[in-house]
Amino acid sequence: MGTKTKAFDPADYLSSEDDILDYLKIWMEDGSPQEIARAIGDVARSKGMSEIARQAGLGRQALYNALSGNGNPTLETLVGVLGALGLELTVQKRAA
Repeated sequence: MGTKTKAFDPADYLSSEDDILDYLKIWMEDGSPQEIARAIGDVARSKGMSEIARQAGLGRQALYNALSGNGNPTLETLVGVLGALGLELTVQKRAA
């Protein structure tokens, strides 16, 4: 009998606001644009993609595609999703 495993899904572990903020902060610091979009997608899935898509005014499947590892979401999509998550995009001076 072999060992049964399941794929790791970060969305399963993003339950608190602090977990979500820490997760996104890490990806924003060192991630590529595709990795950042995927991380935002992980957070959206943790909250329920259908509800986030509805609040952001987007189709669920289009949102899945945009926030996948191969997606290329528009700034409008990212701002909409972050807003639906109760978050906002900000800019700050990079640490020296």
